[in-house]
Order: sequence, then C-alpha cells, then structure tokens
Amino acid sequence: MIAKFVGGIPYARHKRRGDIEAPKRWTDAVIRQTEDLPKVVNACLLKLTFCLPPDKFPGDLPYGSDLDNLTKRTLDALQRTVFRDAKGHDSCVVVLIAMKTKVSSSDEAGLHLEILPVAV
Repeated sequence: MIAKFVGGIPYARHKRRGDIEAPKRWTDAVIRQTEDLPKVVNACLLKLTFCLPPDKFPGDLPYGSDLDNLTKRTLDALQRTVFRDAKGHDSCVVVLIAMKTKVSSSDEAGLHLEILPVAV
C-alpha cells in the first residue's frame, strides 16, 4: 500500500484570469511530492481525497471544484511518477475512489493519496 499526503491547493484546469500559474503549481507539487514513491506496475485501486480550502466553494459552486477535473489533472501528474512504469500508465487504475472535502484554510489543503494493489 502507498499512502501520501500531497500538500498544496488542488486545481482542476487552466485559469484565464487571477492566479493563472496556480494549476501548474499544483501539477508540479504532485510530481515533486510523489516522485520518490514506489512505482506501480500492476492493477491498483486509487483513492483520492482532495482537501479544498474555503475559496474553492464560491457561491456558484457550493459543492466545490469539479471532482472529475481535479482527478484528471492529478492523474496526469501521477503518470509522470508512480504510474510511469506501468504499461498504459494510469490505465492500471481499475478502481477509483475520489472525494473532496472542505478544510478550514489553505495551509491544510492538499490531497490524501492511497494506492492499493488489486488482483484482476
């Protein structure tokens, strides 16, 4: 089993205004903080728990950033680290559990990442 907390503010997609470098910082944080983890080469279960600060829950998005987009950006980053040696890279994920939760501040923001082997 692999378990890791990746610190930083999760972002889903490119931004056109505001802090336009924030999504890249998130991708870089995932890569930097997971590059030394063991490599996954076989089928696995991936559990992602995104810890989002209050500003990720604006009035027009009362449930927070889109989970599918958060997951996509994160999986793309993990292809360069833990899934790099797997045939088909992140296609080795056969079970995906993703959720998001609100944390009280940006200091608590990040991602709880868990990877478990699965027999197929």
